[in-house]
Order: sequence, then structure tokens, then C-alpha cells
Amino acid sequence: MQSDTNNQVTSQSRGAEDTAVPAKCPFAHGAIGGIGEFNDAFAARRQGDGVLDIDDQNDPVKMVLGLKEVRKAAHNWKTFQSGAKPGRIVVPSEVAIRDIRQIPFEVDPPAHKGFRNLLEPWFKRPLEAEYQAKLTHIVTDMLDSLLSDGQDFKDAVNDIALVVQSRALTALLNVSMDEAATWISWGTHVFRSDDNPLDASKANVLYDYLDKQIDNAKRSPGSDIYSQLLAAEVDGKKLSDEEIKGIMILTFAGGRDTVINALTNTLAYFSENKEDLALIRQQPELVNNAVEELIRYFSPLTHMGRVATQDGQVNGHDVARDTRISLCWASANRDETVFENPNTVDLTRKANPHVGFGFGIHNCLGATHARALLRIWVLQLAKRVSLIEVGEYEENIEQWSEVQRKVGFHQLEVRLHAL
Repeated sequence: MQSDTNNQVTSQSRGAEDTAVPAKCPFAHGAIGGIGEFNDAFAARRQGDGVLDIDDQNDPVKMVLGLKEVRKAAHNWKTFQSGAKPGRIVVPSEVAIRDIRQIPFEVDPPAHKGFRNLLEPWFKRPLEAEYQAKLTHIVTDMLDSLLSDGQDFKDAVNDIALVVQSRALTALLNVSMDEAATWISWGTHVFRSDDNPLDASKANVLYDYLDKQIDNAKRSPGSDIYSQLLAAEVDGKKLSDEEIKGIMILTFAGGRDTVINALTNTLAYFSENKEDLALIRQQPELVNNAVEELIRYFSPLTHMGRVATQDGQVNGHDVARDTRISLCWASANRDETVFENPNTVDLTRKANPHVGFGFGIHNCLGATHARALLRIWVLQLAKRVSLIEVGEYEENIEQWSEVQRKVGFHQLEVRLHAL
């Protein structure tokens, strides 16, 4: 799951009408029509000419919508590059707020391989039992609080998902849990404020923080990721401070709002589909299938861009050199030519070639961490929760040209009931 700015085009600003209207609803299970439903916003265009043209800050983007075409373009890194000007492959473009290259996200082969080989062992640590025990403690601690007697409604976005995501990140970075309080104070986005989709001053908060952490690791090396990166080499060379910052910016931004969306959306879905929660309770061995299916259905990251290195085509449409395309994961994950009943959540679905974590050499580096956290989240909800009540909520609606897509929530008030 990459780049927290890809979920920034909402209907509350960016020149579109405000359709993200707060809604109040009763909090009996099943009384909210569709709060756990996520529409297939791109169906008409995918089934038509297979692309959607959008404008991003006067830099046009051609969105690729079908699964086959998305995978083909993602695989073709020589024609559709990630290593363009820093910030340009992100939609909306971040070129105005950063010139630091996110690594390995914005690096193409051959350099990409060296960085990926360095980082993958660290990012595979969530497979270890000790790591998963830390995540389990974080999740159960949150549920203990939520299931306590007399619990009030809590905002699933800021009071639950943001907190769980931030605390879980301490395990990935191998730093003190105390650091999570700082990250929580930044809110759900590191490059975005409530009134600005690309907030340079807020981005500087992250940059200053990273400078401090790198300096601390230089003075007192430890077992944290900053110290590991300072000691590492790629292709026989030590990493520069800017390269380390590029890795860490991706780590903080890439798995932030996407994981928050996944955790929050799971609560919304199970609030209306408690029979699926019961299914996992009865058959916990289905949890891996369930997590993959929920990621497919929610697609917490709508799309990611590429820049054409030469004239080419996507799905029969011409793409000029130095123009942008985007790989629309959300549309590809609902492709009716690949998925049976694509708009239905089927926790027993077996053939599930979704691209919720990207595809090709730039598939999400943090996918192992995200999957581990989501498996524990779903299992613990199934084990301990009988009912999820929903109060007030405000949907997060993205606007891409004429297409509106629900990606999650700005606010989702929930109350959990214990088994």
C-alpha cells in the first residue's frame, strides 16, 4: 500500500461539489443502508473504452482500468517508469512539496534491485512469531479498551485505526512504542491537512523528524531501522542521508492512510455483515482468504501513476512520451472478466488475483506487515466482538473526473459489543 497522497482527491475540495456529507444513522446492526458497501465506481468506463482521462494540476493522467491492462502496464517498467521526477508518479502530484525520491518506490532497475534486496528482509520480519505477538498485543489492548463496560462511541478513524496503525509501525521500525504518540499527533496524513491536499509545511514536520532520528542513530546506533540503514550498503556504497530519508518517507507515507482505511473499512463492513464475522469465528483458517478478499473489495489505494519514457499505448489508446498514466488498482480489482461476482465480498473466494498491493517490481514493500496486522485484526474481532454499532459517519469520497469513489471515511463513530 503506497503513498498517503493518493487518497487526497476528495469531494470536499479540489474543485468538485461536496458530496462527503456527514450522515447520522441508527446504530442497530443492518439499519445503515450500505455503510459497509464500496461501489465499483469505474465500471462504466472500464467496460467502455477501458481508460479514464483526468487532469492533475494541469498535468493530464490516463487511468488504466482493466486488470489485464493494469498488470501489463505495471510489468512494462521500461516504457512506464517510476523513476521520474520525484513526486510525479503520485496522483495528485507531489512535485510541488518534495524533491526527495521515495526509495525503492521511485527507483527503476537496475538500481531498484539493490535497494529492494536490502530492505526486503527487514520488511519480511512480520512473518516472525515474536513480531506477530507484538501486533497481537497492540490489537488486543485496543479491543480491551473498546469493549470495556460503559464504552461510548469512538471514532474508528482517529481513535482506533490511526492509533493501531501508529503503534504497529513501532514494531516495523523497531523503536519504542512511545514514538507512536508523535505519529498519532500528525493525524491520518503526513502530506495533507484538513484544508490543503498537498501541505508543504506539514511535510516539513516529517522531514525535520527524520533528520532528528537519523542524527540520533549516528550518535547512538541501536537496533532500529535508522541505525540499520546507516550501517548498510547498496551496490558497495553507503546510503546517503537523503536516500535514508527517501526510504523512511515512503515507510511513513505509504502505509498510513491505506492501513487506516483498511482497518476502518473492516469495521464498517462487519457492522452490516456480522454473519461473516461469525464465519471467521467458526472457521479461523479462512482468515487469509478473508484478508485478501477485503483488500480486493476495499482497495484502500485507488491508483498509482507512471511516466511514459517513449510513445506507447495502453488498452489501444495512445500515450505520448513524458505524459502520465495511472494503474487503477480499485478498478482492476472489480474486473468482471476476472472475478466472479466482483461486487460481492466472498470470504471463501479462492482464485483472487487482486492487485490491492500493486503488481510487478514495485509491489508494496509493506504488504507483509499490512497483511499480518489485518489478519490479527480480523481474527480478534471475530473472537471477541458480537456486534458493531455505528453512529455518525462521514464518507471519504474521491473525485476523478466525473467518477466518484468511496475510499473510506473521514469519521466513523462505532461502539463494539463483546461476545
